[in-house]
Amino acid sequence: MRKMMVVAAREYRAAVKTKAFLIGLLMMPLMFGGSILAQMILGKRVDIKDKRIEVVDYTNQLFDSLQTAARLRNDNLIFEGTGSERKQILPRYVIEKVEPVGKDVAHVSLDLSNRVRKNEVMAFVIIGADALQRSSDPTALPINYHSNSPTTDDVRQWISGVLNERIQQIRLQGASLDPRVVRELTQRVAVGNLNLVEADASGNVIKAEQANIAAGFLVPFAMMFLMFMVIMAAAAPLMNSILEEKMQRIAEVLLGSISPFELMLGKLLGIVAVSVTMTTVYLAGAYAALQRAGYAQFFPWSVIGWFVLFLCLAVWMYGSVFIAIGAAVSDIKEAQSMMTPLMLLMVLPMFVMQNVMREPNSTMSLGLSLFPPATPLLMILRQSVPPGIPLWQPLLGAALVMVASFLCVFAAGRIFRVGILMQGKGAKFGEMLRWAIRG
Repeated sequence: MRKMMVVAAREYRAAVKTKAFLIGLLMMPLMFGGSILAQMILGKRVDIKDKRIEVVDYTNQLFDSLQTAARLRNDNLIFEGTGSERKQILPRYVIEKVEPVGKDVAHVSLDLSNRVRKNEVMAFVIIGADALQRSSDPTALPINYHSNSPTTDDVRQWISGVLNERIQQIRLQGASLDPRVVRELTQRVAVGNLNLVEADASGNVIKAEQANIAAGFLVPFAMMFLMFMVIMAAAAPLMNSILEEKMQRIAEVLLGSISPFELMLGKLLGIVAVSVTMTTVYLAGAYAALQRAGYAQFFPWSVIGWFVLFLCLAVWMYGSVFIAIGAAVSDIKEAQSMMTPLMLLMVLPMFVMQNVMREPNSTMSLGLSLFPPATPLLMILRQSVPPGIPLWQPLLGAALVMVASFLCVFAAGRIFRVGILMQGKGAKFGEMLRWAIRG
């Protein structure tokens, strides 16, 4: 035990005293917060060059409304600031009318498409003659927007809104109905999104507060993302560490004074301590940032204990597999090929994250979160989504992960004992499985 703890302390000190550890601590918040900050900054940097859209109106009743709406938008909605500080932040929409001149729709569309290809215009709109008629066919497309930039959808949505509003007005007037009265009578009623009503110690009813949708999504995502990144940062380097000691014959010297199983356990304990250190730094920083911003109430105190428990079990489980791979292979190339299935298993929870977050108490979410390799990430995700999950589920999940971790450590110990002294060629999956079963 004493030798194992010496190895654990050495692994811990070797990890936290390096510049790579400090750089890694800084990289994670930069990756998580930097992408959000970049979107906030770059979201305001929009190409403000005029966007020319040509319109063919076979109804002869809709083009004027589109041109008028564009003029109002260009005069009032594309600037910020006032006076000398007025600055254009959105592009102008330049709407131009095109007369068919006896050509059918197909040839007109071809001519305008060629203009788009030559970058003479950005897009064009074909308004069919039946656009004002009510159709029982929901798949009918009397108005078509053409562009070679399908990812730029702002213009199409704006045109759709303007034309639909004008078409509705024409139809109401044709039915002798006042569009203003109809709009007032059909105005949608807002539905509030509130938390549950509570009562204080004196029995007085406390008014429900507005639910914070952003916090309800960001907190579970942040918890899951943090656990995944810590597992990757702490457990994955174990493979390279073991492989380096094996290739440089350092392991042979160490095994002269400590058993292979004790050496492996010492390394696992050291890396678990590193992961807890990283988590403590990140959680403390997150709480300080939330408190400074006035959102300390959203810090998930109720799941912090479970987070640390599942993190330690996950690092223990995946770390043992990384150690086994490092001991069984002979070079980096072999290690990378064996890591691929393990990495796919680790990122599996990311594929179902959205479904689990949307319905955390469904049978599917429960079943996925009880699959031991995915349990740490998915269980903490489900616990972080209000109102949480029954206590027996994380307890069962922790028990299953403990069993899986014990089996992984047991199998990894056998593989480590045989593979750590092998030189010249690496083991295949079949050989590793045989070592794990037979010892």
